[in-house]
Amino acid sequence: MQAILYIGHGSRIEEARNQAARFMELSMEHELAQIQEISFLELAHPTIEEGFQRCIERGATQIAVVPVLLLTAGHAKTDIPLELERLQKRWRGIHITYGRPFGVHSGIIDVLIERIHEQRQPVDDAMVLLVGRGSSDPDVKRDLREIADLLQDRFPFKRVDISFLTATEPSFEEGLELARQSGHRQVFVVPYLLFTGILMKSMEKTIRNLTPVNQEFILCKYLGYHPNLQKVVYERTLEALGVEGRTLTEPCYTYKNETLKKHNLEYRTKA
Repeated sequence: MQAILYIGHGSRIEEARNQAARFMELSMEHELAQIQEISFLELAHPTIEEGFQRCIERGATQIAVVPVLLLTAGHAKTDIPLELERLQKRWRGIHITYGRPFGVHSGIIDVLIERIHEQRQPVDDAMVLLVGRGSSDPDVKRDLREIADLLQDRFPFKRVDISFLTATEPSFEEGLELARQSGHRQVFVVPYLLFTGILMKSMEKTIRNLTPVNQEFILCKYLGYHPNLQKVVYERTLEALGVEGRTLTEPCYTYKNETLKKHNLEYRTKA
């Protein structure tokens, strides 16, 4: 019997955990499989192992794993596959397919524009500072830059910069300083984060402490729940299930993971 296991990041903050759990639960409403469970990579329960075991206890013989993560970095490439490898050894009769994170997706650009317009109508010389979580994986920087370029193509901002909260450059503080030096009257600071959490609260504090002259720094809301994001999860779930002919048209890339290949975990994507 087919099951779907959704994996969120997890957080020390209860509000963030609840938001993630609710988002994954809403993803189940498509009823793409009789057995569906949620889990978290870290800092929350149920863990991946607990979610995996619940699927098996409910009769699963095949489990499609869907990482509910924004970008393809170490968690998606290494941490989750290694945990699936460990679980595969324990339950050798279970067939596992592994989907991919949200990645670069045109539907997310509409969400970013909506988050900006929720705060203010952009003036003619407005710029955007898109702020990602950050990772030592170069794919994260590449993908966020591509998302920034898509945003600028979609809406005529004078400039769309990127920065990161951890692990890579430019840092959030460096991004703010470059925005200050630019002289743009409006600077929309857009968190490329799925839910609230410690990083979001840190950004709020940093923005409050700014003292710009003749500039307005406007912190937008994190992505949060949005029908477009639910649509992306739906597409990624179909891919993980190997269902063809039911996905929206969008440019996609094939992500090859040696960990998956080595341990016979099947990675599902559209090329």
